[in-house]
Amino acid sequence: LKGDGPKQLKGDGPKQTLHGSLNLVDLAGSERLSKSCATGDRLKETQSINKSLSALGDVFTAISKKQNHVPFRNSKLTFLLQPCLSGDGKALVLMALSPADTSAHESLCTLR
Repeated sequence: LKGDGPKQLKGDGPKQTLHGSLNLVDLAGSERLSKSCATGDRLKETQSINKSLSALGDVFTAISKKQNHVPFRNSKLTFLLQPCLSGDGKALVLMALSPADTSAHESLCTLR
């Protein structure tokens, strides 16, 4: 889902137009292949999601360290989100974590 639209600001000074966008990206399905035993199309989907998540993590790391090069072109996801992740853009990441002891490692990897 992507919404984009101008908003005209009113006031005593010259009129300004603001543009904003909202991107909602569902990366559900990320999981450890050794646990899921996924095959076929589900395997390909899981690998693609994991690659996108890794690329997104690389972009967040590069931005937080103020590196000269930010690897936006490493995945379609980061390339499409480049305008939102650079400049004055804001990002919010929601994660689903399991309270089960057996999922502690998975939850820790998600938080990293």
